[in-house]
Amino acid sequence: MKARTRRLVLDAVLLGIIGALSAKVFIFLLGLAQEIFLHRLAGYIPPGLPNEGGILKESLSSRSPWMIPLATTLGGLLSGIIVYTWAPEAEGHGTDAMVRAFHRLGGYIRTRVPFLKMLASAITIGSGGAAGREGPTALVSAGIGSLYARVAKRPAEDRRLLMLMGSAAGLSAIFRSPIGTALFTIEVLYSEMEFEAGALIFTLLAAVIAYTAMGLMGICGPLFQVPPDLFVDVRQYYWYAILGVLSGPIGTILPVVFYGLRDLFLRIPIKPHFKPAIGALGVGIMAIWLPQILGGGYGWIQMAMDGGLGWKLMLVLLFAKMIAFPLTVSSGGSGGVFAPSLFVGGMLGGAMAGLAHLPPASFVVVGMASVFGAAARVPIAAMFMVVEMTGAYLLLVPAALAVLLSYLVQSLLAADLKYPSLYEFQVPNRAESAAHQEEFLQTALDLLLKRRVSIPETIGHLNLLVLLELGIPLELPDGKRLVIQTISAKSPWVDRPLKDIPLPEEAELIALVREDHLLFPQGSLTLKAEDKLLFVTSIAGWKELNRIFGGSRV
Repeated sequence: MKARTRRLVLDAVLLGIIGALSAKVFIFLLGLAQEIFLHRLAGYIPPGLPNEGGILKESLSSRSPWMIPLATTLGGLLSGIIVYTWAPEAEGHGTDAMVRAFHRLGGYIRTRVPFLKMLASAITIGSGGAAGREGPTALVSAGIGSLYARVAKRPAEDRRLLMLMGSAAGLSAIFRSPIGTALFTIEVLYSEMEFEAGALIFTLLAAVIAYTAMGLMGICGPLFQVPPDLFVDVRQYYWYAILGVLSGPIGTILPVVFYGLRDLFLRIPIKPHFKPAIGALGVGIMAIWLPQILGGGYGWIQMAMDGGLGWKLMLVLLFAKMIAFPLTVSSGGSGGVFAPSLFVGGMLGGAMAGLAHLPPASFVVVGMASVFGAAARVPIAAMFMVVEMTGAYLLLVPAALAVLLSYLVQSLLAADLKYPSLYEFQVPNRAESAAHQEEFLQTALDLLLKRRVSIPETIGHLNLLVLLELGIPLELPDGKRLVIQTISAKSPWVDRPLKDIPLPEEAELIALVREDHLLFPQGSLTLKAEDKLLFVTSIAGWKELNRIFGGSRV
């Protein structure tokens, strides 16, 4: 075993333990906030999961129902002030911040972010905000991994990996799903069927260690309970297929509503500190009539599994939650999108089971996986996470069928949408990730050499970024030259995909530079103003490029 691998194994063990401890602290803060805001101020106690020590019964005091919006609004106000005063990057659902840090920031997350995120998220969710624990936990644990990497003076490659390990550990401790969360952290980075496969062994080890540590602290077993006599009839598989197809459009609508409301809140002409309070007020008013939308809603999901909710109510709750959780998170409130997506999927599956007179538990479970897997573009992770969280391993095959169909339908419907996924900073694949640009550019140079484009030996040793900053054509043997074309703000190619540009045959596009980041030039990549395109071309091809790009500087 190499020294680096041995070191990473030890890192995974340490981060697994730290992830479990941070999850324990977050659970405590969340319970404390819920006690203060919902229980004491609003007089409302939502049903809790028996496997977390709760009871499946809600309680509402005789106080005015308007105490609920008061509690949610106060929580949103405090959360907004905390986040936007000291760590604006901690707003919203933290998983996206983790994804952004991986691709664009070299795994760097500011030291204060995980601690402020933990506090702000506990207040948001504990006061009734319609959000979940996944996003906060992912960012908190990833931030701890990033901090650990900086303290240990590790390079950017290791820092990214340690960030993923920390995230997997925290998520595993919260959701009791070591395999699913290890997969989630390497799958959520990309919107296509792509994984950060090299990290899996370490994220899995960190997740298992965190899960074990939580077990030693007395917290173990699945979050949800399914009937002990749960049975999967293969003759019902077509119902699971139908559920998967229905989940696809829901998974398409969720990101559109989520980011549509985000863009709407961005246009409101007030300081961002106060916007979460506006969203929280909207959630609180909705909760006067539908208190089921408050918080993550896990207790209500369990009741749906147990057959305790009617199909009409579940149908109403499905659409109500689709509005409530964007009001909470899109306004800048601090919380995750995993639990609300599970809630939406569970209600969809439960409503379908009720209409078709089918046993609800299996369809609630499969619906949870189908909607989240499609909306977040994480089909494999969603399938394993939901099965582990419920202990319903018998449902793995029907869940695979439904998730596959929902993912395919969602991918088709969302292909041309501005917001195809719940995670905005996902990139399609490794080729478009800044974390892998150097290796892909080296591959591009290798391809040029194989095609017998003679490149001087000195160029092979030049830093590619320095080469790009020259801004003048670089003469190469065989009549070739290395040139840069810059896309001006007035260029007709702005906001158009690369494949639309009629490039001359003698021009070889090998790289694109955007905001000092190197991108591998795929045809689907949309051009932006000030993008720089790096070509190897002939003199005739260079002249044609100047004509196409309107004399962009080279």
